[in-house]
Amino acid sequence: MDFTPSEEQSAAQGLAARIFGDLSTHERLAAAGTGTDAELWKELCAAGLPAAVEDIGLLGLVLLLEEQGRTTAQVPFAATCVYGLLAVAEHGTAEQRERLLPGLRDGTAVATGAFPARGRVHLAEDGALYGAVPWVPWLRDATHVLVADADLALWIVEASPSGAGEGAAGVTVEPVETTAPWSAGRLVLDGVRGERLGNGQPGAYAAVLATARTAFAGLQAGVWAGSLARAVHHTVTREQFGRPLSTNQGVLLRAADAHMDTEAIRVTAYEAAWRHDEQLACEAKALTAAWWASEAGKRVVHAGQHLHGGTGADLDHPVHRHFLWGRQLDAYLGCGSEVLEELGLLLADSAQGDAS
Repeated sequence: MDFTPSEEQSAAQGLAARIFGDLSTHERLAAAGTGTDAELWKELCAAGLPAAVEDIGLLGLVLLLEEQGRTTAQVPFAATCVYGLLAVAEHGTAEQRERLLPGLRDGTAVATGAFPARGRVHLAEDGALYGAVPWVPWLRDATHVLVADADLALWIVEASPSGAGEGAAGVTVEPVETTAPWSAGRLVLDGVRGERLGNGQPGAYAAVLATARTAFAGLQAGVWAGSLARAVHHTVTREQFGRPLSTNQGVLLRAADAHMDTEAIRVTAYEAAWRHDEQLACEAKALTAAWWASEAGKRVVHAGQHLHGGTGADLDHPVHRHFLWGRQLDAYLGCGSEVLEELGLLLADSAQGDAS
C-alpha cells in the first residue's frame, strides 16, 4: 500500500484547501444558516474540483473532503461526487455517462443518495417506484437522487431543487432540518418512473455504499482535524493561573487521544480508498473506516468542545459547528454498533467461504 498522494492529487488538495479556507468562513457559514453556500459551490465547480474526482480517484476525493470537513463548508460536494460522478462513471451505461456526467462535472447537476437502503422504496409491478425516505442529505439542492429498491437495484430519480421548477412526476421533497445543516429533505416517491443505473449489475449497491462510507469517513476526518486545531489554538493562547491551558497534563492527554483517533480514521479511510482505486476488495475496509467515523467521532468532537471550556458551550462558536457535523456523520451511514455487526457478518461469511 502506498498512500502518498500523486502530483495531481496533491495539487487538487491544495486548491481545495485554498478555496475552502478563503470562502468557508465563520461569517459566511453563519449567514448561510442551514442552507447551501451557492457561491462557494460555483467556485468549486469553476475550479474543476468535482470533475477532477474522475481522474484522482476515491483517494483523491477523500483528500478533498478532508479539506471541506476542516471548514464544515456547506456544499453538496461529497454527495454529488459519490452518488453522482463516481456512481455513474463506475456503474452507468455508456449512454448514461455521456448524458449525465457533463452536468455533474460542471455543477449544473447536483446528486444525492437515499442511502443506506432500508426497504423503504419498492418497485411495483407496473415498473414505478413507491415509498418514502425520512431524510436525505442535500436533497433540497439535488437534481438527481440515487435510490435502491427492496432488491437493491439502483435507480436514478429526477428531483427539483427548491424553487427550480418541476422534477419528475410522483416526486415530493419536503424540507427537513437535521443535526448538521445539510439542506436535507424527506423524499416521497409516489409512482415515479426512475431510470435504472447501468444494466443491473449485481453488487452495484454494495459498491456505492462502500464508496460512500469511505468518502464520508474522509469528511469526518477533516471535521475532527478542524475541531482539534481549534482546540489546540484555544488551549495554547488561553491562560489560567498565569500559564497556557495547554501546559496542563489533563489537557495534553485529552488532545493526544483526539489526535490518535483522528489519525486512525484517516489511515483507515485512506486504505479503503486506495483499495477501491486499485480495484481490490474494499467493503470490509470501508466498514472499518465507517466504524471509526462513528465511534471515535463522538470522542473527538466532544473533546473539541470540552477543551474550549465554557466557550465550547456557545452555540455560535465555530467549534460547535464541528460538533454538529461530527454527530451527524456519526450515524449517517450506520452507527457504530450497526456497522460493527455488518462487519462481523461479512468477515464470518468470508471465513466460511474460505473454509469451504
